[in-house]
Amino acid sequence: MTSTRACSVQRLGLVEYEDALATQQSLVQACRKDGAARLLLLEHPPTYTLGARGDTGNLLADEARLQQIGAAVRRTDRGGDVTYHGPGQLVGYPILDLHQWHEGPRWYVRSLEQMLIETLAEFGIAGRREQGRPGVWAGDSKIAAIGVRISRGVTSHGFALNVDPDLTYFSHIVPCGLSDVTVTSMARELGDAPEMGRVIDSITAAFGRLFDVEMRQPQEEGVLVG
Repeated sequence: MTSTRACSVQRLGLVEYEDALATQQSLVQACRKDGAARLLLLEHPPTYTLGARGDTGNLLADEARLQQIGAAVRRTDRGGDVTYHGPGQLVGYPILDLHQWHEGPRWYVRSLEQMLIETLAEFGIAGRREQGRPGVWAGDSKIAAIGVRISRGVTSHGFALNVDPDLTYFSHIVPCGLSDVTVTSMARELGDAPEMGRVIDSITAAFGRLFDVEMRQPQEEGVLVG
């Protein structure tokens, strides 16, 4: 059955965190007016972000040290604690009006987790949920993080899948505020890095299936489209 809803997917490449945040905020306002669904897929330069209630104590290095390794620190309004974004990590920011699905936050987060699990399965990686800990795990390590904001039913922020990032950056934080967490990537699990474009294709298809939307791509890629 063909979906009656459509979602614009934008593959943006490497985008500064502040630019992506400003774009999300603009698209949230647009979504409230027109109901249009959008999915931004991108990578960030090295950036540590703290959620709305994030504990700065979970940053294990001071800002001067993080600047030495080329990383920025940003406070943001998503849920969750501290996480790392960087090249080789696929970040997804869905902008959806959940009223159209007649569903709430729990369903939404579970759907994002399932999308990631199905994507990983296409590459031969057994992803799983862990009770009480949002995100997706491979073995005993976390391979994808989820941190969202839902305001008056409209979503922003989203997920981060470790395709082939430099995992040493995670040594400077307590990931997601969980002291017993180790972090892995698709490259580590597979022994070789998958091509980012293939991962994006898989994520896009899984998103369309799980949210029952037709995925449409703008004519111009790599530009921020409102």
